[in-house]
Amino acid sequence: MLADELASLRRQGMRSILHQVLNFVSVVSTALAMWKGLSVVTDTESPVVVVLSGSMEPAFYRGDLLFLSMPSGALKVGDIPVYKVPGADIPIVHRIIETHNAPDGQQLILTKGDNNESDDIALYNGARWMTRSNMVGKVNAYMPYVGYVTIALNDYPKLKYALLAIMALSLLFQKE
Repeated sequence: MLADELASLRRQGMRSILHQVLNFVSVVSTALAMWKGLSVVTDTESPVVVVLSGSMEPAFYRGDLLFLSMPSGALKVGDIPVYKVPGADIPIVHRIIETHNAPDGQQLILTKGDNNESDDIALYNGARWMTRSNMVGKVNAYMPYVGYVTIALNDYPKLKYALLAIMALSLLFQKE
């Protein structure tokens, strides 16, 4: 079957192969443009994130897909932001349990996972509070378990490369 497809590809000629490659590039660039557009509309660098742990159960479970935006006003106790700790790679999704205003007007935020015993100060790498500059966005909506696809692709890199290869080959060998 693969031999038949390769023979068909050779018969198509360079122009047809170039057309298939351009189709693939078009799909990828459209996806990237949509992501950047969504980032601009939601005013956040990452409008969609996946829950990676059980620290927010029962509100969110591992694999839930969260939709974020950056609110223009102050964050409130009970809001669920996603924030980045300086020096850490993975953003954290936890509920705000306390806020204060610093003398300079900056909002100081303390968070805690719903399923955790204590607040997040130990996660802050020496800081006592998180600030708005640490915030990636506030959770507005979620889709349960949809993010497991992302978790599987990160946990099993060979699966990710196999899916990318299948997508590239299907675009290359599609006939129009």
